[in-house]
Amino acid sequence: MPFVLIAIALFALILGPQLWIRWVFLRYGSDLPGVPGTGGQLAEHLIQRFELDGVTVEQTEPNRDHFDGGDACVRLSPNNYNGKSLTAIAVAAHEVGHAIQWHRKETVFRLRTTYIPIARRLQQAGMVLLSLSPVLGLLTRSPAGIALPVIGGALVAICGAATYLIVLPEEWDASFNKAMPILIDGEYISGEQQAATRRILRAAALTYAAGALASILQVWRWLPLLLRR
Repeated sequence: MPFVLIAIALFALILGPQLWIRWVFLRYGSDLPGVPGTGGQLAEHLIQRFELDGVTVEQTEPNRDHFDGGDACVRLSPNNYNGKSLTAIAVAAHEVGHAIQWHRKETVFRLRTTYIPIARRLQQAGMVLLSLSPVLGLLTRSPAGIALPVIGGALVAICGAATYLIVLPEEWDASFNKAMPILIDGEYISGEQQAATRRILRAAALTYAAGALASILQVWRWLPLLLRR
């Protein structure tokens, strides 16, 4: 029973943030009356307002909102690109916040370009090691032959996921040093909407961190290999 409770607690800790983020986006995802434009239109307006020359806006896949520094493009999911909800407005402003970081060559934006590729390589290496562990176990016919690659792969995968946490300052800056002041000072949101907007921007800032925690679960499906040895 204690093991079951610990497992449930761990799953809640790992998946909880991601579920909360989806709930926040969904809660404020309905179109609002009186909103003059969509999230995509707001993004284009802000790009012109802040003279972010060369930055474009386009629609991307669901739940894939991001700013691509390589293509200088704000990409918004269909609901946020076409929607007139508070979520669409806040997320559009958040991604334009990243575009402002990029355009101004702010130090905080370099966290993404420096550490996200490292995180991806570490996660890929971890998954390769985990995938090879059954083969090594069969070849060596030794518990160590399968245990070491699984342990090593799990550590690499977890380290890769942890690297995503390093970009939190960049995400926080895009939400609360860029998007929130822009939305308030430009009167794009009302005073009554500010508290909800802060929740949405907090969720947007934590998206990478929540995804990193959730990716750790990928190593759990390999643990039975160790338990059977």
